[in-house]
Amino acid sequence: MKIVDRLGRAPVFSFEFFPPKDAEGVDRLFETIAELRPYEPGYVSVTYGAGGSSRRLTVELVRRIKHEVGIEAMAHLTCVGATRAELGGVLDELRAGGIENVIALRGDPPRGTTTFVKTEGGLAHASELVALVRSRYDFCIAAACYPEKHLEAADADSDLRYLKAKVEAGADFLITQLFFDNADYFAFVERARRAGIDVPIIAGIMPITNLSQIKRFTALCGATIPASLLAACEACGNDNDAVRAIGVEHATAQCRDLIARGAPGIHFYTLNRSLATRHVLDRLRR
Repeated sequence: MKIVDRLGRAPVFSFEFFPPKDAEGVDRLFETIAELRPYEPGYVSVTYGAGGSSRRLTVELVRRIKHEVGIEAMAHLTCVGATRAELGGVLDELRAGGIENVIALRGDPPRGTTTFVKTEGGLAHASELVALVRSRYDFCIAAACYPEKHLEAADADSDLRYLKAKVEAGADFLITQLFFDNADYFAFVERARRAGIDVPIIAGIMPITNLSQIKRFTALCGATIPASLLAACEACGNDNDAVRAIGVEHATAQCRDLIARGAPGIHFYTLNRSLATRHVLDRLRR
């Protein structure tokens, strides 16, 4: 089923996973998926891995999740290190495997580099990848968006123009980068609507479970941790359980507010672990 067809009726919860490095990690991933399945996710997504690696494993995982577990699955697809022909080959494999949903991304530079370089015979922008998929396939296409703007964007207005190009190329819905202040999400949605972007915008949420880890992530993606939340986590010192409790409570409050104010869905960045996400969902159920 195409994910866009599930949006607009009731808020959709979804989970993001990454391809593990070994067979033991794959087993643990499917244990995590089994723990989250009772929460009836609308779909899950599987990333490409750093620098566009693990393409084949991504294809295998989304097929297994859809056909063995019975949850709709969406594959990440990036421009990194791939020609148009190679991207077409991945899309052919996904289609042959019964996958109906992809998220089209430019992708981050390969590990050890800081600048994205277009592969010869490849693509330079996510909008080009969206257009490639739309021109040749019948996938439902998601794209990424950034409430606090992409790190490489000159300003919020130029970032919005790039986003509109992705939607005009054929993106059916958008998923935000993680954020911790709902005001950023709702202000972004309002700007997007004024710019003529009318597709659903799903909120990306990552419950804080480890302070040093979330500081690294936000530095890489340009997200901001509110001062009061950061201070509360820092006051916990090395007590990771206390940090996780604060992170879960904050994410729960975010989700309650997002749902109450009409967000079409919440996409949890799980890091292949289920505990914090399950705690958030349990609180929402109560």
